[in-house]
Amino acid sequence: MILANLRERLTPSDVELVLRVLNVTGITPPDAIQTAGGEEFDQLLDAADLPERLRSSPGLGEPSAALFVYVTVRHSLLGAGIDDRDLSNYLGALLLEFGVRDRALRISWHDDEVYRYLVDLVAAIGGSEGRRALLLRAHLGNFALWLSGMFPDRITAREDRRGGPGFSYYEGLGERGFRLAADHRLARQLQLREIYRAAADSFRVLRIALNQLSDRLLFPHVHTPARLLRQVSDAAG
Repeated sequence: MILANLRERLTPSDVELVLRVLNVTGITPPDAIQTAGGEEFDQLLDAADLPERLRSSPGLGEPSAALFVYVTVRHSLLGAGIDDRDLSNYLGALLLEFGVRDRALRISWHDDEVYRYLVDLVAAIGGSEGRRALLLRAHLGNFALWLSGMFPDRITAREDRRGGPGFSYYEGLGERGFRLAADHRLARQLQLREIYRAAADSFRVLRIALNQLSDRLLFPHVHTPARLLRQVSDAAG
């Protein structure tokens, strides 16, 4: 189960690094644990120049994976007009977890079933109950966003060469998955209902924000007509 807990995984070392790269004084290392959970630190994490400073401040230490991913996702969503820390927290946790081995193909770490296609998840949802039903519904949204958000060039290539589904397919099923997850009774108990609803309401915007993140950080040297057309289309709305 993906939870909105990436922000809470930041360590005192992460706090100290943020304070150093932003040249914040007056907070000593013993205060770092208390600082990590405060609203003031959230404001520091939102500093416009923090992502670049974390990437280009030699000698000040390397950010943890949790810090780097949270800050990158948070600022990508802010750039897209989405000021929602809970959603940033959730999506950051999603990207970090799905990036490990074959986790993106499974509804949980210890589930034996592998789902390579969204249509297989849709079929499985129909006969599921209880906690597994929530996991399948959420995974439909998560997997659709992972594929369409982080690997947009792959989608456009398959659409052009093989007649594969385009972004509207992923957006439709992803939104559906998150809405179904939000309606599940366990979503409220896990404090995920509003996050699922927000993800459903803004799926396309999230997809485009993650596309820009992927283009910039993961595949910066790709320059194809298909990418340019996709970027122009997304910018045009």
